[in-house]
Amino acid sequence: MTYDIAVIGGGIIGFSFAMQVGDQFPRLRVVVLEKEAGVARHQTGHNSGVIHSGVYYKAGSLKARLCVAGAREMVEFCSRHGIPHEVCGKLIVATNAEEAARLDELLERGVANGLEGLRLLEREAMLEIEPHVGGVRALEVPSTGITDYAAVTAKYAEIAAGHGAEVRTDAGVVGFERSKDAAGDAVVVRTRAGDFSARYVVNCAGLYSDRVARMAGHDPGMILVPFRGEYYDLAAARAELVRGPIYPVPDPRYPFLGVHFTRRIQGNVDAGPNAVLAFRREGYRWRDFDLGEAMEVFMNAGFRAMARQHWKNGLSEFRRSLRKREFVRSCQRLVPAVRMEDMTPGGSGVRAQAVAADGALVDDFRFVERERFLHVLNVPSPAATASLPIGREILKMVPAEIVK
Repeated sequence: MTYDIAVIGGGIIGFSFAMQVGDQFPRLRVVVLEKEAGVARHQTGHNSGVIHSGVYYKAGSLKARLCVAGAREMVEFCSRHGIPHEVCGKLIVATNAEEAARLDELLERGVANGLEGLRLLEREAMLEIEPHVGGVRALEVPSTGITDYAAVTAKYAEIAAGHGAEVRTDAGVVGFERSKDAAGDAVVVRTRAGDFSARYVVNCAGLYSDRVARMAGHDPGMILVPFRGEYYDLAAARAELVRGPIYPVPDPRYPFLGVHFTRRIQGNVDAGPNAVLAFRREGYRWRDFDLGEAMEVFMNAGFRAMARQHWKNGLSEFRRSLRKREFVRSCQRLVPAVRMEDMTPGGSGVRAQAVAADGALVDDFRFVERERFLHVLNVPSPAATASLPIGREILKMVPAEIVK
């Protein structure tokens, strides 16, 4: 059988798209190909669970537009389907005068992005919300929330399957071939679970999406560099130090938000992540190493250009990863009462950071269309928050002759 659409990747973006194809075009035959034994095993299942507000992103950018819409829709989706969630708000905390001045810019950006209820708080007002917070000034963002994105993805997958989509696990892609059938041109997706013929392929392979694009014979124009974010768990006896998400003022030079505190939907509190180069695309631990994947990154001209620009910051991230005391000091800037003994090593995640050929860190979402293919190449945070509108955005790009 030839499917109308093959989706590569069983994360939150792949299933959002598959679900919405089934909702709008129920007659289309869709298959989702996931290389792991289950869904949401990588970026989707290793994130902080935050429903981001959209306050950080450049006004008019795809990130800003889709995140703001996605946050509202995510809350509605979770409410409708009984998925645990909470709109708890958060504080973005300035610890010095320079950061305090940048809060004014964040406020302007948030207002431009359509956020409501943003408030600049001086010290006394900050303590009413977070009694143990440090800093000199804060921006309150009331629309921030928390949920469980693995549970959200499982619901997307259930709805997609209810619309008729097939889900094939243990189906890692190993190559492509072009063919013709009764319906015309098709793509044969070769996987470890067999071959799947499709009229159109949507590549949502996350950490491997650039590699999948190259397998298809397409130049993605970037490389995905894996950055591992490591978390520490706050001891349960000290969880009262943090009521809700507490974030630092981000450095505008980098797409990472810095070490922050998050109260998870399960009730525990963690701190992190830092951002260290991983030596494997799914390298969740220091000992996870793949020589071929590491050399692919190190030999890439874009990565080397990026490293020349940001090596000092990279060294500080490595130091914080290797020395708990450095990590705790970063935490104490936000919550001074945190002690070394309060923190124990927790989980980790890997972010697929797109780096352009000139070394620039690609910030906005990036989609590349080629004949019979759509490559979803750069959808880092807040992709989980924005997954519903991202799915619709991808669907708009599918050629009319496929969906008619």
